[in-house]
Amino acid sequence: MMIKGIVAALILGLALPALAESDTVKNVKDTAANVQDSAKDKLGTDSGAAKAKRHVKRSARNAKKDARQKKNEVKKDVKDATDKK
Repeated sequence: MMIKGIVAALILGLALPALAESDTVKNVKDTAANVQDSAKDKLGTDSGAAKAKRHVKRSARNAKKDARQKKNEVKKDVKDATDKK
């Protein structure tokens, strides 16, 4: 019984990274959502509450995108520093 649990955990551990989205995919999705939100803003047919909610979501997406970029820059800097040794 314990062997089955270990095998299941191993399978999940190996499968999950393959299912994870890369930062590039996340950035593309965020950019597409921002374009859609901008189009809705230009139409001007929604209420103030919907518009405010959309702007908050856009700000959160942009903050996450910036954080991903900073993380990747730091990873690159660490890799460059360790490669020079």
